[in-house]
Amino acid sequence: MKITQVRSAIGHSWRMRATLAAIGLRNHQASVVQQDSAALRGQLKKVRHLVQVTPVEG
Repeated sequence: MKITQVRSAIGHSWRMRATLAAIGLRNHQASVVQQDSAALRGQLKKVRHLVQVTPVEG
């Protein structure tokens, strides 16, 4: 799945910033492609208001 950070992490807790870094998102508007897993879905749920997720085939 393709994950894009659509909102800045400024003003959010250090835990949310750490979660974005663990996903691989370092900057605003950055995108990363990750394999779907239960752990990743838990991380995305935590920062769902900061990211946009789109499915990628292949």
